[in-house]
Amino acid sequence: MNKINYQKELDKVIEMLQREDRVPKLLMHSCCAPCSSYCLSYLAQYFHITVYYYNPNITESAEYQKRVAEQQRLLKELPVRYPVSFVEGEYEPEVFLSMAKGMEELPEGGERCFACYELRQRKAAQYAVSHGFDYFTTTLSVSPHKNAAKLNEIGLLLAQEYGIPYLVSDFKKKGGYLKSIELSGIYDLYRQDYCGCAYSKAAREREKQQKEQGITQHQIKETE
Repeated sequence: MNKINYQKELDKVIEMLQREDRVPKLLMHSCCAPCSSYCLSYLAQYFHITVYYYNPNITESAEYQKRVAEQQRLLKELPVRYPVSFVEGEYEPEVFLSMAKGMEELPEGGERCFACYELRQRKAAQYAVSHGFDYFTTTLSVSPHKNAAKLNEIGLLLAQEYGIPYLVSDFKKKGGYLKSIELSGIYDLYRQDYCGCAYSKAAREREKQQKEQGITQHQIKETE
């Protein structure tokens, strides 16, 4: 089975829109300001974008508020061809925690994460349909830690279910992830080192402890 190049598929959509001289309305689910920075600078040349900020996976309220404020600040400062709007979805971490029940011990990047992808993308699809958008998509594929194939699989299934086109993507292509890091530096964006959920945070803390313990053990051996 041939692996789908979602960046090439996105290129085809953009080329079609340019031929037809159309600038459709795109609802872009955003996970955070840093990830959205490249996606916006890229797609706002071709779409009227509304950023949809729905992230119940961010289980700490203070962390959520910090990230949503950074998203709003970026939209005010980032120069784009077509103005970008912003919609904040409901902050409902209890929905995420209910979804994750029974999957708490699963490793990062597995089924719990896939269910989280669907939770957020489904909400975006519903909003896009009810508010007359032409397409919906998510910024999540810009991260090297996210499974682009699974994101697109879920997006396309939701597109069929709700009757609205999903804009396929693998935003990490064309150096997208590196550009998001560059833009984060230019706009001094807060870059978190975990997705936002309690499970991801715990995994990051374990990694840090293991690295610190490894360094300590290495130092002990050097002094023996």
